[in-house]
Amino acid sequence: MTTAAASSPRTYQVRTYGCQMNVHDSERISGLLEQAGYVRAAEADEHPDVVVFNTCAVRENADNRLYGNLGHLRPVKDKHPGMQIAVGGCLAQKDRGDIVRKAPWVDVVFGTHNIGSLPVLLERARHNTAAEVEILESLDVFPSTLPTRRESTYAGWVSISVGCNNTCTFCIVPALRGKEKDRRPGDILSEVRALVDEGVLEVTLLGQNVNSYGVEFGDRLAFGKLLRACGDIEGLERVRFTSPHPKDFTDDVIAAMAETPNVCHSLHMPLQSGSDDVLKAMRRSYRAERYLGIISKVRAAMPDAAITTDIIVGFPGETDADFERTLDVVREARFSSAFTFQYSKRPGTPAATMDGQLPKQVVQERYERLIACVEEITWAENRKLVGETVEVLVAVGEGRKDERTGRMSGRARDGRLVHFDAGSYAGQIRPGDIVHTTVTYAAPHHLNADGEPLAHRRTRAGDAAEAGRSPRTPGVLLGLPTIGAPAAAPAPTTGCAAH
Repeated sequence: MTTAAASSPRTYQVRTYGCQMNVHDSERISGLLEQAGYVRAAEADEHPDVVVFNTCAVRENADNRLYGNLGHLRPVKDKHPGMQIAVGGCLAQKDRGDIVRKAPWVDVVFGTHNIGSLPVLLERARHNTAAEVEILESLDVFPSTLPTRRESTYAGWVSISVGCNNTCTFCIVPALRGKEKDRRPGDILSEVRALVDEGVLEVTLLGQNVNSYGVEFGDRLAFGKLLRACGDIEGLERVRFTSPHPKDFTDDVIAAMAETPNVCHSLHMPLQSGSDDVLKAMRRSYRAERYLGIISKVRAAMPDAAITTDIIVGFPGETDADFERTLDVVREARFSSAFTFQYSKRPGTPAATMDGQLPKQVVQERYERLIACVEEITWAENRKLVGETVEVLVAVGEGRKDERTGRMSGRARDGRLVHFDAGSYAGQIRPGDIVHTTVTYAAPHHLNADGEPLAHRRTRAGDAAEAGRSPRTPGVLLGLPTIGAPAAAPAPTTGCAAH
């Protein structure tokens, strides 16, 4: 081996599945590896030195996806001695040593509670030439104290809690993420300020059950206070949060959303079912009337609010009447978007052994009817915005057809996806910039604005994107809002963070 080759830094690639929490954890994994001297592999690199799978265990096919991808990598690893494969995340926490038994070419397995151990486990596996499996039963250190390589120059996720104290019968997340652990407000605000200092304009506060924040230190109103405190951070233009639980949704949060200028009038609140009987079987401690009551209060305080949700079809024991009630609630709620799921049995959850498991064809038929109902409503709601002016935070990777259509894309303040024509500003607008434009067409899942933009504002986030930089936080602690030197560098998903 040449000296140059021996001194070349090892490259890495992180492959992420699942919810926003997992995507943010992957930012931490990248930050840890780069702190340890690894460099991100080029996208075209088919055999990086380290491949990390950050897995999800929420959907039924999660196991098949992981082991299928591991199988594809086996011949690649055989041809490249020294290559390492690591598996982390919720599926790793669940399957533990089974992963190495099923795929003995895996080098490291780590869980949701010990992300920070990854670099050490990789080195130990190399030294011992044997697989390292380390799964902790409780949180080692709060993940936000770990170094983070942010993927976006303009929008950042900030965890305010991890874990969940709910016992929904369909969900395996509490068993894999543990009981809720809350960060202190000062730590959270320090991380937000650190991101804003780097030019970030939008922050999304994350938690498995984000609005139960404060339960650990006994303050039921802590989440509303946190939203208001974010309003005092100069330079922070948009604040979002996901996902709240209806049982913990309090009037003070609605007031904080309405009265804090930088808190966006968008709300993602999982419904799961419109049937009280199904909600009871799911162990969801609210009923349809309570859910619709929250929506009514939100719209009374913020008539422009866009409300999105999650819905599960085909839960064990769901009758035709139960499903019709879900459709009734969807029609009354007038969601701007909905993530819809066919119930999938997850081993280890109470629902997996319930009587009344429904045939696939019944679930499929209901699912198709639900999608048709949702799209009819979302299209009608979007059409109401034609002719309205929207403020768009320009994004990367939101518009899959942008290159072909010549449009750019971004998110309005209410979270809706907007594809727009840059007009005379073509070549000047960067990701992270702000554009004001007029909606000319509405589809069920997006808006088009094909006229000349009314205004374009260059931002520090746009400057960073143009320079090929992304923020890096070395782990933000109270009183230490420091940022590492930017270096070359979000696609929201849904899943376990939406309960």
